[in-house]
Amino acid sequence: MSKPAESPAPDNEKFDPTEFLRGTREELSKVVWPSRQQLISESVAVVLMVVLSATAIYLVDNLFTWIAKQVFQ
Repeated sequence: MSKPAESPAPDNEKFDPTEFLRGTREELSKVVWPSRQQLISESVAVVLMVVLSATAIYLVDNLFTWIAKQVFQ
């Protein structure tokens, strides 16, 4: 079995909110943010896939409903 992960800070070290915020800001500065065009195109792709998936589920549901009505009439 693998070893359990060790805690990053000893138990006797207290939580410092300013250090946490400083570290958070440092990590956010490393993020590569998408351009406006990339954000728009990827958002459109996600919405399109959601609509296509919902339509497919709706059609399959209607098919199963029709089959159930034929079987149990």
